[in-house]
Amino acid sequence: MDMDTDKIDDMILALLWLGAHGDKWSTRAWKSFDWAAMDRLHAKGLITNPVGKAKSVSYTEEGLRRSQELFETFFAQKPPSP
Repeated sequence: MDMDTDKIDDMILALLWLGAHGDKWSTRAWKSFDWAAMDRLHAKGLITNPVGKAKSVSYTEEGLRRSQELFETFFAQKPPSP
């Protein structure tokens, strides 16, 4: 089966929003997803390098914005139709 890795990356980036936490210096997310996808998100400039001992990664400004946007697109409940 061929996979659309861009769609996989978008879904993982959206799910990273669930674990987002931060302070005034950075926003981080737990990195418990597929390593290849995490590497692709890093290569796209959306998160910091996922390789290392830390159990979380930092978002880039673009990654944080896109993560929230994708989360809302995929998972926000829509108001009932009138």
